[in-house]
Amino acid sequence: MGYRETYDAWKADPEAFWLEAAEAIDWVEKPTKALDDTSAPLYEWYADGVMNTCWNAVDRHVEAGHGERTAIIWDSPVTRTRQEITYATLRERVARMGGALKARGVGKGDRVIIYMPMIPEALVAMLACARIGAIHSVVFGGFAAHELAVRIDDCKPKAILAASCGIEPGRIVHYKPLLDGAIEQSTHKPEFTVIVQRDAEECELIPGRDFAWHAFQAKATPCDCEPMAGTDPLYVLYTSGTTGQPKGVVRPNAGHAVALAWTMKNLYAVEGGDVFWAASDVGWVVGHSYICYGPLIAGCTTVVFEGKPVGTPDAGTFWRVISEHKVKSFFTAPTAFRAIKRDDPHAEHLARYDISCLNYLFLAGERADPDTVNWAADKLGVPVIDHWWQTETGWCMVGNPAGLELLPIKVGSPSVPLPGYDVQVLDEAGHPVPAGTLGAIAVKLPLPPGTLPTLWNAEERFRKSYLSHFPGYYETGDAGMIDADGYVWIMARTDDVINVAGHRLSTGAMEEVLASHPDVAECAVIGVADELKGQLPMGFVCLTKGVNRPAEEIVKECAALVRQEIGPVAAYRMTLVVDRLPKTRSGKILRATMVKIADGESFKTPATIDDPAILDEIRTAVKGLGYPHAKAEA
Repeated sequence: MGYRETYDAWKADPEAFWLEAAEAIDWVEKPTKALDDTSAPLYEWYADGVMNTCWNAVDRHVEAGHGERTAIIWDSPVTRTRQEITYATLRERVARMGGALKARGVGKGDRVIIYMPMIPEALVAMLACARIGAIHSVVFGGFAAHELAVRIDDCKPKAILAASCGIEPGRIVHYKPLLDGAIEQSTHKPEFTVIVQRDAEECELIPGRDFAWHAFQAKATPCDCEPMAGTDPLYVLYTSGTTGQPKGVVRPNAGHAVALAWTMKNLYAVEGGDVFWAASDVGWVVGHSYICYGPLIAGCTTVVFEGKPVGTPDAGTFWRVISEHKVKSFFTAPTAFRAIKRDDPHAEHLARYDISCLNYLFLAGERADPDTVNWAADKLGVPVIDHWWQTETGWCMVGNPAGLELLPIKVGSPSVPLPGYDVQVLDEAGHPVPAGTLGAIAVKLPLPPGTLPTLWNAEERFRKSYLSHFPGYYETGDAGMIDADGYVWIMARTDDVINVAGHRLSTGAMEEVLASHPDVAECAVIGVADELKGQLPMGFVCLTKGVNRPAEEIVKECAALVRQEIGPVAAYRMTLVVDRLPKTRSGKILRATMVKIADGESFKTPATIDDPAILDEIRTAVKGLGYPHAKAEA
């Protein structure tokens, strides 16, 4: 079946659809029912099923005779290391680590924090927890001690699995002092830690509390997979909250495995034996879904990459990895391609590599502007598929299902809702709006398998954050529209829809215009307070490498472009040329923080920021405009 037939089949009988999808994984006890709606609007999937995620990701492939197939390719340009791990070897390592954790008293329902860089041991740690039924919570390696302490106190881990250090271009990130500081600050104390000692920096272990990775499991007895109820949590992953207190997204075992199995085949168009690469980090949801679990559940080879899109060693590193490892489907963030485009605008590095193995490029994590999509499509010669989802959902809400049927690509839209997602655009009162009208994007309940059923120890916060504003819907926090063909357009976060003299305008639409300027490599538009018009747009642009024209000329051209494409109603006049934009480590631009800087408000530096020094650069640039005292012209 193609897309329309598949989507209609889900809508006509969601129960039958998701029970059939559940056939793609192994069960100890098959579920008799897909959806449990007895506690609506809190829903659960496969409540009477019993399975184990680690078995589905590792053991079953070995049992099926694929033990010698490569499960993990570790490619680390920062350490000049490459390593391949077969499914048989992976099972051995995971079973031994699981056995070692069990011997130390870690069992079903216990929490384990994982604080690691992009090394194979990070996946082994995740899978070992899944094997024994412990709930893992991966915290991005290098997070500040205070932020790690907050997460320790929230999920109360019995153990922490970490590494001595992370390696960035030109510097070592000292993980162990951060870990020690976090444990010292936290009220809850883990019983023990296990540390991967890296060659770049070995750390000092505290006797009785800290154990070296290899010594910890040297004498352990490998363990079997623990049968898990379908609704048992696999992991808790913290995402930033508006209050500054992180939200622990809960991911149940069965729905997660079923949804990921479905997407690997039907969205990403890969199957057992294919090489799939998601250039993200295990600390983010993409790393959970599509570096660790998704590819392995599908029997693919997953690439674990420890490097950057530029600087390790150059803007051709992505092409090298694709070429050398025969990557079939590649998934990364638009910001990575903007970095490559800025550094190598003519893709000269690409000529050195044969990437004919590549079938698709998938982009997600932030809105994929048309200029970036078109550049990538032109240089790579493959379909470039934007798709939209969130930490909370764990997998794609809106995308172009290449494995089912590659639909016509509308550049700027992530395409169409996938089965399980009844996506609607609502006005402030919660009523659906006509096609082509900007509004709040929401998903009619219930959400499909694999999405969050609640937040960790915070059910009321879950209801308030996602379910209360639009009763009967999951509020995504994004704004956009659905066109006459059913394609969804994500224009901005709801907070980024600005009101200029009574006109609701999308900052995303303005960014799209600015990005079309030939000298602009990357941009962001925010809404800033204005006494006369309520809000005004302010643009920030980073120029392509090698541009030598006066910034004043480019600023004038940017204003003229927005006026031409969107109209005088946007009142767009302020453009700042900056060297870089403040981003999270996963590549999201910190627009809300930029707004606070521009409006002269106090703010807390986000824990996820890649480099806090950029905020001072933004502050200096804004002050150069005379803002926040700038006034709009009448």
